[in-house]
Amino acid sequence: MTTTTDTTMAGAQINATGALLALFTAHPDLPASRITSERVVTGERDASGNLTLTEGMTLGFHRDAALADFEQWRQALGLDPAEVDLDTTGCFAWLSVTTTYAGTPLTLVGYFNLPEAATGDER
Repeated sequence: MTTTTDTTMAGAQINATGALLALFTAHPDLPASRITSERVVTGERDASGNLTLTEGMTLGFHRDAALADFEQWRQALGLDPAEVDLDTTGCFAWLSVTTTYAGTPLTLVGYFNLPEAATGDER
């Protein structure tokens, strides 16, 4: 994995782009997602002691089938269901799990609305 403190150049996205191509080549029949490439703190430090950044990818699932799509990808990548996090805010929630694919951080996120009874909303 290439890490750098300078992620302002297009070249910093090469590893993530290659990993994305490998991921989609290996799993062409899985549901499409919204793809985001973003800087991720690796936890490693450079020679000056600064935390390093690398480009990571997020596959986000937003449609009515978001949870089913998320689950298909989680299973295909062999990710442990116990590692999936649930976060909520108001009537909105999401499941997420992070791994490394082809040396690149990869996060799957499935977004969904909570039922009214779970949020206390009475409209």
